[in-house]
Amino acid sequence: MARLIKLTWPPNPSSGLSRSARRGCDYEAYLPDPLAGRKISLSGETAGDVADAERAVERLNRDAAGLADSEALARLLLRAEAVASSRIEGLEIGARRLLKAQLAAALGDGSSDVTATEVLNNIEAMRWAVEPLSGAAAVTVEHLLGIHERLLAGTPLEGYAGKIRDQQNWIGGSSYNPCTAAFVPPPVEYVRELLEDLCRFCNSASLPAIAQAALAHAQFETIHPFIDGNGRTGRALIHVILHRRGLAPVVVPPVSLVLATWSEHYIAGLTATRYVGQPTSAEAAEGLDSWAGLFAAATRRAVTDAEMYEQRVAEVQDTWRQQLGRVRADSAADRLINALPGAPIITVQSAAALIGRSVQAVNQAIPRLQRAGVLKQTNLGRRNRAFEASDLIDAFTDLERRLASPEGDTRVSAPRRRVPFRGRQD
Repeated sequence: MARLIKLTWPPNPSSGLSRSARRGCDYEAYLPDPLAGRKISLSGETAGDVADAERAVERLNRDAAGLADSEALARLLLRAEAVASSRIEGLEIGARRLLKAQLAAALGDGSSDVTATEVLNNIEAMRWAVEPLSGAAAVTVEHLLGIHERLLAGTPLEGYAGKIRDQQNWIGGSSYNPCTAAFVPPPVEYVRELLEDLCRFCNSASLPAIAQAALAHAQFETIHPFIDGNGRTGRALIHVILHRRGLAPVVVPPVSLVLATWSEHYIAGLTATRYVGQPTSAEAAEGLDSWAGLFAAATRRAVTDAEMYEQRVAEVQDTWRQQLGRVRADSAADRLINALPGAPIITVQSAAALIGRSVQAVNQAIPRLQRAGVLKQTNLGRRNRAFEASDLIDAFTDLERRLASPEGDTRVSAPRRRVPFRGRQD
């Protein structure tokens, strides 16, 4: 039975903090019911919404499989998802700045850009979650720790990376005590057991994949097993499930971009799953059902915008080919046009590795792409010369802006969160 556990926070009179920060209090921590083996029934309306969302994800993956470079689209949408998941946590970064930091890291250049490092870690954590982890025989607690370890690597919180918290945490209120917190997760002694139950649930197939991903994410956020990085790890778990269940084998829809826009509904949906009482109660059923319905709607919206982005990329590539004139099939120029959506900023060396051609071949192709307006030269740090496909960076920025608008168009409805400016040099 889900319940609130009454606890006491001791006062800390010698801390040197303000009076309110030093005081003790009685507070309540929430202990959820286990998920594995629980009978969960969705209403007819929500079951229909979930089925519609699954068909949309299947369509996105089926169509992506026919692209010239579906891997490029998958990489870019995964990057968009990681950026959005980071933005929910207050980590703001533009596409150009992130792409430059990503390429610099690949070249072995250290970066003092802390925000870029954290977002790049999120990309790596999601990549690992979607690719190697999704092929594991079963999801384990150690796998969840592996996602988290990659997320905090090289950050000021690296000492906590991949470690279950050993102290009480909370959401909202004061930074010093849970006395005014909006939500207090389970006490430390329950966390490992709850994570093990969550993994058993993730390894089952008793629910449609979209519903399973929704409930697993909500339960993870409720457990809040880490000192920091819970939201980003929990959103990576969504993609683990969608990939493992075979629903999204090629392209993962950028659900976090929508959840970031629907932030109030997102928080309310998670909160609705935190009932007190029996798992068979009406409150429990209604909370899980409403959250699954909201998550399904977010998934459908993410697919719609991903498809629009895919169409825009195809239009950009068609325009490039017209500007270039005749392009020999499988030439370095042809391969670069196909690969640039996944890597809109390149160096000669990174491009050669990306398309499997020699540095000499790339050196011959890039001037031609520059003359046609496909690429323009930019700087990467103090020493490296790079080239960017500005049309693709603008398209990526448009995707972020569109997904920040409730109506899908910032000209019709203002964005609900901070968004990058189109064409800004960041």
